[in-house]
Amino acid sequence: MADMAEVWKQALPVILNQVSGRGVWAALNAARPVAFEDGMLVLGLASQDSELAGHLRIPATNRLMENVISRGIGSPTRVRIIDGTTPADYEVVKRRDAERRRLQEAEMVKMRRELEAGSSWDSVYDQLSRRFAAVTNKSLPQNRARFFVEAIELIADTRKGMTNFDDMAERTFARCLERVAQYCEIPSPIVAMYVLQRAGEL
Repeated sequence: MADMAEVWKQALPVILNQVSGRGVWAALNAARPVAFEDGMLVLGLASQDSELAGHLRIPATNRLMENVISRGIGSPTRVRIIDGTTPADYEVVKRRDAERRRLQEAEMVKMRRELEAGSSWDSVYDQLSRRFAAVTNKSLPQNRARFFVEAIELIADTRKGMTNFDDMAERTFARCLERVAQYCEIPSPIVAMYVLQRAGEL
């Protein structure tokens, strides 16, 4: 860390000479090197100076700092601004980063599952439409009964292959049940009962 402190000490006058504005100067003078890892210099500001952080996060200022520090170190270096000036403060930031990534990944998994469930049930919905369109003499109850049995099998088999039962998946599932109920003139809870029985959920 002593080396990074020296690098920052040498880079600071060069950076100050290329920026204007009292706020930027104050922010640069208040910044303290906290850590250097994976090609990134972490600069921190004490809590009483936290409102100055925005000046250092301005893209032009950030690029200038990175360019000057990269030349001083001799390798490409990124700069990150955090609240706090101690390694412990940086550990808190890293834990928050990890939690944010975890939540983002969980949200992405949820979105993928929703898309997969939606796509599966959309496909079933389309198949139901095509199968019913292919039924001859739809007014005859026996023909609609045959369609009903096929529809129950199709929906139940799809249901058994599902691993995601969140709100969106359940709504798209219900949409298919409503479609069969409409075609067969059967109350949708009855359709649902047959499907869930066949899927092993009742």
